Amino acid sequence: MSIVEEIKRSYHQGGALTKIIYINVGVFVVVRLLQIFFTFSGGPGADYPLLRWISMPSDPMSLLMKPWTIITYMFVHYEFIHFIFNILVLYWFGKLFMMFFSSRQLVGVYILGGITGALVYFVSYNLIPVLYSYFHSSILMGASASIMAILFSVAMYRPDFAVYLMFFGQVKLKYIALVYFILDLISLAALQNAGGHLSHIGGAAFGWYFASRLQKGKDVTLGFSRLVERIVGLFKKRHKMTVSYKRPISDLEYNAQKLKKQAEIDRILEKIKKSGYNSLTKDEKKTLFDASKN
Repeated sequence: MSIVEEIKRSYHQGGALTKIIYINVGVFVVVRLLQIFFTFSGGPGADYPLLRWISMPSDPMSLLMKPWTIITYMFVHYEFIHFIFNILVLYWFGKLFMMFFSSRQLVGVYILGGITGALVYFVSYNLIPVLYSYFHSSILMGASASIMAILFSVAMYRPDFAVYLMFFGQVKLKYIALVYFILDLISLAALQNAGGHLSHIGGAAFGWYFASRLQKGKDVTLGFSRLVERIVGLFKKRHKMTVSYKRPISDLEYNAQKLKKQAEIDRILEKIKKSGYNSLTKDEKKTLFDASKN
């Protein structure tokens, strides 16, 4: 199996967290490869022609022309340190999230937390005078607001749940969330990235809101999830419903089918032994894969 096929298989078989991480990784790789292309072709570099179309601008007119960026920005990274740190933290907090919530809720919190962070960023840059002077050249990118939403969802829902941190030992989630929040507040003094830290606070606020409402029996991500399912359903092929009847098979027929399947598996395994996995046909690979799930 080629590397590309393994990546495709891992993506399709992975859960929501795996898919979100893969999308972030894919966007980062494309952005950096395009940077190399533009650099060697004498162009301005990928940070200008591409990032301006997938990162969220603070300028109202630019956002009006590129409304999709309120979603795309949360999958975009340019600096390697920013990228690798966010991916590691996303994986860690995402695993914690999945201990208490569902894959559907993870997607909802990631997207809605990111949108909330983007709105806080946009409003701040257009209403706060000290930030307003920066808005013509400011863009927002990165998964940090979404990650803060995921962290604060878990920390609010299970504040006393303890995790092990190197050099610190057992630390409760509420203290981890508090440290992240304080760091963002302190960092607001550095105006160069004040918008980014404001978006983190917006994401944290949504995570807190999600968990507090869920404790009262209200899932605020449910409406968004249903909307996404309807949109996805529009692109799926609709099949006519057919009704068929199959008679029950006898024990003799069942055993005959089982022996036939086993003989086919043995033949495929023998072929792999002689000629290797790549010698299998597409149908043979599918047969072997289906058998491994039983």
